[in-house]
Amino acid sequence: MPKNAEIIAIGSELLTARRMDTDSLAVTEHLNLLGVEVVVKQIIGDDRERLAKAIKTAVERSDVVILIGGLGPTEDDVTRDAVAQALGRKLLLSLEQESVLISRFRQINRPMAKNNIRQAYLIEGAEAMPNPHGTAPGQFLSTGRGALALLPGPPREMKAMLENELVPRLRPVLPPEVIRVRSFRITGIGESDLDTLIAPVYTKYTNPVTTVLSAPGDLFVHLRARAATIVEADGLLREVGNPIAELLGDRVYSEDPDEALEMVIGRLLRKQHAKVATAESCTGGMVAARLTDRGGSSDFFIAGYVTYTEAQKREVLGVPKELIEQHTAVSEPVAAAMAEGARKRSGATYGISTTGYAGPDGGTDFNPVGTVYLGVAGPNGPRVVRVRYGADRYRIRALATQGALDLLRRTLIQSGSGSLAGKPVA
Repeated sequence: MPKNAEIIAIGSELLTARRMDTDSLAVTEHLNLLGVEVVVKQIIGDDRERLAKAIKTAVERSDVVILIGGLGPTEDDVTRDAVAQALGRKLLLSLEQESVLISRFRQINRPMAKNNIRQAYLIEGAEAMPNPHGTAPGQFLSTGRGALALLPGPPREMKAMLENELVPRLRPVLPPEVIRVRSFRITGIGESDLDTLIAPVYTKYTNPVTTVLSAPGDLFVHLRARAATIVEADGLLREVGNPIAELLGDRVYSEDPDEALEMVIGRLLRKQHAKVATAESCTGGMVAARLTDRGGSSDFFIAGYVTYTEAQKREVLGVPKELIEQHTAVSEPVAAAMAEGARKRSGATYGISTTGYAGPDGGTDFNPVGTVYLGVAGPNGPRVVRVRYGADRYRIRALATQGALDLLRRTLIQSGSGSLAGKPVA
């Protein structure tokens, strides 16, 4: 049977707006490599009774329970006491751990306060896990279903103990199994349309498990496969993932979960030794901000023009006054002229533009609020796409930014391969 785990991060400071629980991410990664699925994560403040109840529930329903933090010497470090209470076990002073503590304080030439002795107490039946970077030892003990571990909270201490002490103890008591993940980053399709398209494939399987996540204009499909070996798990991912990839086509812009759309564009521009400039109205510089978000963007980004008024479109980008008067500033010809203007004024290979009504005011019968024209101009001339986003101002601008970037990505693919599958964002 597959093994499941729970992680409980302890500390009232983690419940404030200024501190984040990042330790559990590292623990999850290592558990997945052991074939253990993390099914619950909790953050609990320094409350012994509440923590004891959570631990009691966790050890009854999960095979592996990992507690992070609350192993210090002060009264609000309640993890040891809460575990003892939850399991009905005693806390026993370990003379060996007391000796380790005394030696540690001698090494750093500091007197050991009386309350530090609390860190030398082990839960009955627990095995101490050495902490070379701190004074709080970890603890490892067996439960009715599997194992429970106590790790220190400071990341430097926790990660070393996790890798060097906990994983070697867990590996022999877990069945040989691995968890492998395949991810698709997708744009140019809505979440419901995406699910309608790929559900006939993934719903046939319980392994891998498929998850669909969404952000404005950006979708993620994650496949998680469990198997006895990496080869078997990767085979399952191919069995389900390859048909999904075929259905999605060029809507998939990356299979790297950490590679955002602007990173893909940067890679394509570098490969083609091309440069880009932006001309933005309704997005107010958001496209340029995305393209320059990471270091090294000067390799491909030349300039960004935010031309919010008709006068600026004329004076900065050279959009003809007659064109605006005839078609309005929110139109296909003006979007094309903006993209061409950015390209010519900057000397870039490509210019991309956005002009539209982000709301809440403005719009016409033909171009109501949410209408945006996305333009790209390159060596083969301009191309414009009219889109309509039915959302609030924030989402309209975010979706338009993503749409403009995707239009550039598709244009770069076309220029690099001579063909372009599918249609631009619509």
